[in-house]
Amino acid sequence: MRWPLLAILAFVLLLRLPFLNQAVQGDDDIYLTGARHALIDPLHPNHGTYVFRGETVDMRGHPHPPLVSWVLALLLAIFGDVKEIAFHAAFMLFSVIAALSAWSLAKRFSPRPLEAVLLFLAVPAFVVNGNSFESDVPFVALWLAAIALFVKAVDRKGDEKWLAAAGLVAALAAFAAYQAVLLTPILGLYVWLNRRHCKPSWATTLAAPAVLILWNIFERATSGALPATVLSGYLNSHGFQAATQKLKSAVALIVHFAWIVCPILLAISARKISRLTWGVCALVALAGVFYDPNPLFWMSLGLGLAGLAWFAQELRKHENRDSVFLNFWVLLFFAAAVVLFFAGSARYILPLALPVAIMISREVERKWLFAGIALQLALSLGLSVVSYQHWDAYREFAKQLAPTTQSKRVWVNGEWGLRYYVEADGGLAMPKEQVARPGETIVSSRLSQAFPTDGLLAITARRIATSPVPLRMVSLHGRSAFSVAATGLRPFDISLDDIDEIKAELVQERRAVLESFRIGDPAAANQIIRGVYADGWTAGEVVAVLKRPDRAAALRVTLTIPAAAAARSIRLFVDGEQVLENTFEKPGAFSVSTGILPARGGECTVTLKLDKTIRVAPDQRDLGVVLNEIGFSK
Repeated sequence: MRWPLLAILAFVLLLRLPFLNQAVQGDDDIYLTGARHALIDPLHPNHGTYVFRGETVDMRGHPHPPLVSWVLALLLAIFGDVKEIAFHAAFMLFSVIAALSAWSLAKRFSPRPLEAVLLFLAVPAFVVNGNSFESDVPFVALWLAAIALFVKAVDRKGDEKWLAAAGLVAALAAFAAYQAVLLTPILGLYVWLNRRHCKPSWATTLAAPAVLILWNIFERATSGALPATVLSGYLNSHGFQAATQKLKSAVALIVHFAWIVCPILLAISARKISRLTWGVCALVALAGVFYDPNPLFWMSLGLGLAGLAWFAQELRKHENRDSVFLNFWVLLFFAAAVVLFFAGSARYILPLALPVAIMISREVERKWLFAGIALQLALSLGLSVVSYQHWDAYREFAKQLAPTTQSKRVWVNGEWGLRYYVEADGGLAMPKEQVARPGETIVSSRLSQAFPTDGLLAITARRIATSPVPLRMVSLHGRSAFSVAATGLRPFDISLDDIDEIKAELVQERRAVLESFRIGDPAAANQIIRGVYADGWTAGEVVAVLKRPDRAAALRVTLTIPAAAAARSIRLFVDGEQVLENTFEKPGAFSVSTGILPARGGECTVTLKLDKTIRVAPDQRDLGVVLNEIGFSK
């Protein structure tokens, strides 16, 4: 069996070597923040803080335990700084572990183990997300290794050495992701089906949850807070657990299931389900046309449902213990993903990709399997090229801006690799309350939902992130849910749309020329300092400058309180002095005025403060009221 193993390792090198110089991307910067803190406090990597969309966030609420941060900290200690090629070469070890573990399991459960492993390695989420420093592939590698070692231990009549190894790896998996607790029911079923009287095997199934419980207790004792509690608080405050958000995530996961392997292979395997089931799946797919008429979405939705129905049918058959185990693994993890996750990302269901590949390798002829692997690999590599070019655009833009960043104050109003590279050259993450001064530069990204900033801005540098490959995982106008389901539910987009627009803008001195202005008036933009979004909604505080009239006049504010808004009280300040306070009993359109203010001339700063704001998922803005007009009466 040596040559198939060599073929698998060569396949892993094919996937990873072309992308060793991949730029820092996605949430890599957050994990690197934990790594830098681990060099100071090794036992508490997640005790650092970082700025996320203008707000300072406690990293104890990060949705992943600290294993990856520890790995990155070790690499930082060795290399002294982030070296993309060296770091990605080190992270390739996780892809190798995943491949070897998949080979062990495929030999045990599939008559065509090589095809099953290659099908798993060509999964789009594995290929794309394996080129990052995030926890997805490290977790999957440890997840599969724990199951492979456990299966081998049970098959060897509860061999204690193999059980100990399985428990240790399961514990490491728990430090990579909370969903490692799902190892308990999956491994527990395998013990029940094969060696239910083996007590050491049952004890090993509890390794992952036991480690997570002990780690949370340790964190509570040494820091005063449970990481799980801090995480829960952030999820609730940002509206990530809202019912609409969870429903979109569930639909996106069904769509992604259709592409967990080549859809042609899934369709061939799912042919066994009844005509009635196929009809129901088709009706659901047609209903999806009303949400998104794009055929890629509704065909994926129907096929994803059909695939899940096939696994459910195979589980009910109870034909043999191996099939029961594999189908239970798939359905349990998918159900858990629907309950636990909120963003609907393709990487969320990566831990069930191998049993899907194994089941399909048992149903489909070898010639179709290799055709499916080739098609799937072409898609995955195409998406990886687009991903490389997207994140490289941030790195190149930061390099272009480096002379300015290293000599003047530069704020970065953006996330992901853009923030990392600008900060690496001396830039600063921009808090929402920060007032940028004339002469400073603000770097922003349209895709990362930059928040409104102070100052009259003039563009000094601009770059469009794009790719000639007609595939998109995220883009300015796309509807892909590959990374997040906030803007759409397609598995990916077939498009040449711009991925992102990146700008560097110089803050200029602001001059007030208007005594009064309406929101949306082009001339008004120069006088709004902060707090008004492009759609007219305000934040919790609005700051603007007005030309003060040479006559005595009242200051008037016209606004609308939508039914969904929570704000019911406003306070108005002129140059820091409160001049009005008003309470509204119900939503509606209102116009309120101060008393007559004395004539002074010159300029003044007007501040409008609201008592409450709301957030409507997936929108992460703090929303107050809709501002229509503000200014001195004539």
